[in-house]
Amino acid sequence: MTQHFLVKGPGIGLLGISLGADICLSMASFLKNISATVSINGSGFNGNKPIYYKETSIPPLGHDLRRMKVAFSGLLDIVDIRNDIVGGYENPCMIPIEKAQGPILFIVGQDDHNWRSELYAQIASERLQAHGKGKAQIISYPGTGHYIEPPYFPMCPASLHRLLDKPVIWGGEPRAHSKAQIDAWKQILTFFSKHLGAFPKL
Repeated sequence: MTQHFLVKGPGIGLLGISLGADICLSMASFLKNISATVSINGSGFNGNKPIYYKETSIPPLGHDLRRMKVAFSGLLDIVDIRNDIVGGYENPCMIPIEKAQGPILFIVGQDDHNWRSELYAQIASERLQAHGKGKAQIISYPGTGHYIEPPYFPMCPASLHRLLDKPVIWGGEPRAHSKAQIDAWKQILTFFSKHLGAFPKL
């Protein structure tokens, strides 16, 4: 990708949301030339299938569907179905983010109902500090759900979960969530501008 004519280089930035954020964290941990990474409501843990990279193997954290709840709306609430994080940041299912070459920004919705994003970000920060990397940059937004998208995108309070094939709630209060999307986008652009260089004017 660094050879692409539209890529300024020498490093690149990664941005992902939910599982995409965890994929970005994995890429930043194992690949070179990743200068900055933004995780939007990622978990920092491997979810359902093992991750293999060269000699490294990361087992899945797994989940227990018996922990699903039915919300007042009749939709499923899956926030607590993931297995407990035994051992905290030393859990073998955690992505080794301390190996990332560049800084990581964690964008977190405090009302995320996909999983406990704020807790996961705190554990990620503890892992970085334990490996001498310093405290992670975490920006948390109250009243904000799972899908923190670009400004003025309509809030997605619920939708079909592809793995469960059932509708689930994602959390968030419309006004707070919308304001968070505006601020988060500014924070992301500032973060990338700082670590990747100023963006060219179009």
